[in-house]
Amino acid sequence: MTVQLNHTIVNATDRAATARFLSAVLGLPEPVEFGPFLVVQTDNGVSLDVMHNAGEFTRQHYAFLVSEEEFDVIFGRVRERGLPYWADPGHRKAGEINTNDGGRGVYFDDPDGHALEILTRPYGSGA
Repeated sequence: MTVQLNHTIVNATDRAATARFLSAVLGLPEPVEFGPFLVVQTDNGVSLDVMHNAGEFTRQHYAFLVSEEEFDVIFGRVRERGLPYWADPGHRKAGEINTNDGGRGVYFDDPDGHALEILTRPYGSGA
């Protein structure tokens, strides 16, 4: 067996709002409840297990590799919702996308400030 990421926990002040946001913007299936989590399943078998956390938590970065066509659809949803977006993880290049490694990438935040990224080429893959 090879080592594969199976799931990660996403802390949220409102787990339902965050799980619905992730599903809707990324075009993923509706979240499924499992214990204290609302599980958002990605297409490669990795799940985002959204858990309520009323305390302080560190904002994380979640990057999603998508096709060119999926990028257009997801980025369209980001713009339709009027979400701010950036070409960089530091949020310095507002309203832009990047073209790193011959692909496209963009960053936007979820309701709790987790940095989400969609990209069409893995960084370092060359152009």
